[in-house]
Parts: sequence; structure tokens; C-alpha cells
Amino acid sequence: MPDSCSGSGAQLSMETIMEKVQFMPEGGKRPVDFFVLEEAKLGGKQYLLVTDSEDGDGEALILRLDSGDTDPDSTYVIVEDEKELSAVLLLMRDSLEELGIDIEE
Repeated sequence: MPDSCSGSGAQLSMETIMEKVQFMPEGGKRPVDFFVLEEAKLGGKQYLLVTDSEDGDGEALILRLDSGDTDPDSTYVIVEDEKELSAVLLLMRDSLEELGIDIEE
């Protein structure tokens, strides 16, 4: 998986309410599709919980927005710090349970 990626443009899937977002991995040649499960703000930073699968089990990642407000493209990085991951998942846990989504850490 790439350490960071840039994304722009999103579309809603017709079958679910999950937002489909296309990211261009840093140094990559082809965009990668992810489905947004949840969004959260913590300490003034924006986070996305994304999965690579719209249906069923899939790999999930937490991405942090690392670009400024004036950047034309949004730059997200994969959160790898255990304390940061735990804090963000704690914020998201209730809404994910309401949606019937189980997260295995």
C-alpha cells in the first residue's frame, strides 16, 4: 500500500450510501478506488475510514488529510501510529456499530 495518495472527485454508489473515492498513489500510474465508511475530526485534523471492497469483507485503512486548505488536490496519508489509530477508531466505533460494520484491530 502507498504511504500517501492524492484524491479528487467522488461519486455515490447507486446500491449503497458509501461514497466511492478515487486516489492516485504517490508515484503511481493508475488510480485506486476506495469506499468511505466513516469520516471523523480529531485535534483539528480530518480522517477517513476507507475500504477496498464495497460488499463484504475488505481491507480497511484510516487516512489523514495532510494538505492545506489552499491545495487544489487533497493529500491523504495512511495513519500508522497506534495511538492515533486507536483514538480515531474510538471516535468512529459507535456510528460503525449502528451501520453494522465490525472493525478488527
